[in-house]
Amino acid sequence: MTTLQPPAAAKRRPDRPPAKRDRRSWTGWGFIGPFVAVFALVFLAPIVYSIYLSLFRDQLIGGTTFVGLDNYTQALKDEQFWDSLARVSLFLAVQVPIMLGIALLIALALDSGRLYGKDFFRIVIFLPYAVPAVVATLMWGFMYGTKYGLVGDINSAFDITLPDPLSSDLVLASIGNIVTWEFIGYNMLIFYSALRVIPSSLYEAAEIDGAGQFRVISAIKLPAIRGALVIATIFSIIGSFQLFNEPAILRPLARNAITTDFTPNFYTYSLSFNGQQHNYSAAVAIIMGLITMVIAYVVQLRGMRKGA
Repeated sequence: MTTLQPPAAAKRRPDRPPAKRDRRSWTGWGFIGPFVAVFALVFLAPIVYSIYLSLFRDQLIGGTTFVGLDNYTQALKDEQFWDSLARVSLFLAVQVPIMLGIALLIALALDSGRLYGKDFFRIVIFLPYAVPAVVATLMWGFMYGTKYGLVGDINSAFDITLPDPLSSDLVLASIGNIVTWEFIGYNMLIFYSALRVIPSSLYEAAEIDGAGQFRVISAIKLPAIRGALVIATIFSIIGSFQLFNEPAILRPLARNAITTDFTPNFYTYSLSFNGQQHNYSAAVAIIMGLITMVIAYVVQLRGMRKGA
């Protein structure tokens, strides 16, 4: 009597030796290990140390003592902190929509295919982003000068008196102009890259249906790049709350307009390096980080919900 043998494919394959499985599992950690080490060293460790510092206070009597959440309570009652937060919130509400709106219009113009020399314009518009923030701020600070700068030269040439861009009333708008000039190219590149990956079949279907350019933009392009819009908005929110370089560099030119509490980051810097209040500065920085994180998360959540 002949005994039927199971097919070769149905035979059970022998289990992989445990040593080989362990070696493969450690291989993955070997690839991500350097990133995890650097991430923990340059990101997690400073946050943990800042939280640790914020729980103490240097006192004339007793030295450094543990105060728990007293520094946070003091920060929440600090009018200077809230004034600086209100200032960057106003900056965010005005500057970010203008910057992203201009960047989106430029990206749509470049993607339309009707702009002659689009490669040249794309490079020229992106070029300011390659200029370091310190250099850009110094350059604009010189042009804002009413005595030896461009504004002063225009006043002398035409015998007029233009408003001082570095006055208390206009300095925030002047800083917004610098930031907009710096980051329009960066955001334009994000939007343009998202537009270039839209399937051409959607445009062909829209052309068959007789849709015009504005209909194509509203029905195809904008919904397709919603993710890029959300990302650019989040990056801009974080950058606005971290505003530091521009006011710090312009302060020697506008000491009456730019105070040490002009922005939250500038305020924490002044507390730490000028006032030697490292513990209180850490508490303010932690609160500001939490506020930024919550607002960025809410924007991301709303953007994902609308895109669903």
